Amino acid sequence: MSAPRPASRDSSSLRELALLVDASVDEPADLDLGVSGVTLDSRAVQPGDLYAALPGARAHGADFAAQAAEAGATAVLTDAAGVERMRAAGVDLPALVVDEPRAVLGALSARVYDTTEQSLTMVGITGTNGKTTTAYLVSSALGVLGHRTGLIGTVETRIGDERIKSVRTTPEATDLHAILAVMDERDTDTCVMEVSSHALSQHRVDGVVFDLALFTNLSQDHLDFHADMEDYFSAKARLFTPEHSLRGLVCVDDVWGRRLVERSGVPVTTLTTLPDHEADWTVTVDEQEPSRFVLRGRGMELELRSALPGDFNVANTAMAAVALILLGEETDAVSRAILTDPHVPGRMERVTGAADSDDLLAVVDYAHTPDAVEAALAALRPATTGRLVVVLGAGGDRDRGKRRGMGRAAAGLADAVVVTDDNPRGEDPATIRAAVLEGARSVDSDATLVEVAGRREAIREGVRLARGGGAGSVVAVVGKGHETGQEVAGVVQPFDDRHELKAALDAVDTDTDEEATR
Repeated sequence: MSAPRPASRDSSSLRELALLVDASVDEPADLDLGVSGVTLDSRAVQPGDLYAALPGARAHGADFAAQAAEAGATAVLTDAAGVERMRAAGVDLPALVVDEPRAVLGALSARVYDTTEQSLTMVGITGTNGKTTTAYLVSSALGVLGHRTGLIGTVETRIGDERIKSVRTTPEATDLHAILAVMDERDTDTCVMEVSSHALSQHRVDGVVFDLALFTNLSQDHLDFHADMEDYFSAKARLFTPEHSLRGLVCVDDVWGRRLVERSGVPVTTLTTLPDHEADWTVTVDEQEPSRFVLRGRGMELELRSALPGDFNVANTAMAAVALILLGEETDAVSRAILTDPHVPGRMERVTGAADSDDLLAVVDYAHTPDAVEAALAALRPATTGRLVVVLGAGGDRDRGKRRGMGRAAAGLADAVVVTDDNPRGEDPATIRAAVLEGARSVDSDATLVEVAGRREAIREGVRLARGGGAGSVVAVVGKGHETGQEVAGVVQPFDDRHELKAALDAVDTDTDEEATR
């Protein structure tokens, strides 16, 4: 589904846009022609649009310029190679030509959708883990406090009551500015959004200056895209520059957060959940009830509780609470609002079968990095009096280096590990499973290791193993979380871990009942 667009907007002229990005104009054109929208998807072109024809790894957007022209595009933004392709194909639309068209999309989109001067309060959240949960916590609490909020992230985009399934964590600049214009049009006052390292590297948030930028943590991920951890960190750090934010809130529990404080180009407030670290805001966890904690800083003290399980959600909740205070909310109001369960899809989400009981806890979580798998299982371990079972795999055509680490994390904390397929994409699933199993076998552990090729049958096997562990057992299906499809050999097939886990609970319970009556 394409991004929504504002119902009414004034046009910007080609002349104005060419001057804005210092573009040359190819083909004689009426430079007073109006541009009322911008898109880089030829299938989403509407009459009056500027079509951004970008060079890509497999194709050049200019190869689809004819389709854009037929749909009513006014002009094309492209590079010199794109112009040659357009003209060779007989497309005579005027072209704005720049060396790096992606790098100017944010400025152009902001001008066309009139988001250059932001009326929304913008909150941006980056980090390897915790972005989605923290975004939902902030957005949910703001709603309780009477704000009209918008949300943009990995799971969905929310504009009031409208929900749009997300294609990527952070939209392209063309879609982002259109969404922000719609939010403003619908009287939204605050937008909370996740900002990925890909988005920062690819100029997707250009033209947006966040009132507050949050950094949660950094651990290995996306090294198929970034050259190494330093490159990954540098991408995240771009959010904390004057071009992208006014001030920041940084969790300094890891070395990357501490380095970011030193490197940040904007004023930052620091937070830690570790007793031996210093920060502007500190967290003291109640040893008897780990979900409860005291948040102290700037002469304030708040007694809070995480509505979500796990140490990492204490950190996420604390970050959300401090963000609300930095946005000007009263501490008493924050203490009340932060208690609201934000229901984050696919994040420690409990799944129940038809014959729900307290004997077995079944959850789905998005954990897909070694640190996230470890954190998720560490959160579930205290609640497990029976057997802790984890079902996991790793994605294909992505960061291969984290697969063994995911296996090690699983075997180090679980009693049973079912290694299966995640999104194999174009890779051989068996090769991916072998890497995860290699990591699991490297741990000195008594964990039972099982390899099951199909994810559906693996989930059922995980439930069987948990049921066999007696009362108080836990089964965690990790890796895909909220996703509703599985990509195998380039084809995305319907698959939702939550639905499959429920079906497995029902099926295993039925099998158990039948055995008992024989």
